[in-house]
Amino acid sequence: MIVKRIFDLFLSTIGLVILSPVFIILALWITLDSPGPVFFRQVRVGLHGKPFRIYKFRTMVADAELKGRQITVGDDPRITQSGGFLRRYKLDELPQLINVFIGDMSLVGPRPEVPRYVDMFKDAYETILMVKPGLTDYAAIEFRDEEKVLKKYPDPEDAYRREVLPKKIELYKRYLKDKNVWTDLKIIFLTLRKIVD
Repeated sequence: MIVKRIFDLFLSTIGLVILSPVFIILALWITLDSPGPVFFRQVRVGLHGKPFRIYKFRTMVADAELKGRQITVGDDPRITQSGGFLRRYKLDELPQLINVFIGDMSLVGPRPEVPRYVDMFKDAYETILMVKPGLTDYAAIEFRDEEKVLKKYPDPEDAYRREVLPKKIELYKRYLKDKNVWTDLKIIFLTLRKIVD
């Protein structure tokens, strides 16, 4: 755990420093594109069930959660012009480096979920939440185009609960069995390759 924390702190610090010009440019674009805050902050469930607020670049209109479902599907009209670009290249996830830096998250680990979905799968999450949630993992790679997958279903939220999330949970458990520094490096490499593709 100490080695993993040092690894996270070192790489998140480098990432935040190197990407700071990108953060500034994207923040300006988001601000000019639509009214509202630069960051979207949402409560997720972290290590040992402790809630925390995740950082993302805002990709939807302000107060989007009050204007529709929590899950985003396909060409959601709430997505802004800048938001479409950020989502396509997963740039909206970059601010989670802040979460990694302050210790809420790790670079690699099961993706953090909102409380209501964690409550639906309490038994599974008791094990999953024994490690910090991560910026990327096997599930993040497998479901990179999750929005497109859910668009095919008449009820996306039901499909997420019944089809997608159980598959993610199995991938989270796979990570728990394999977790070590080399697995983390492999997942980071696979994630970067998936983004480039």
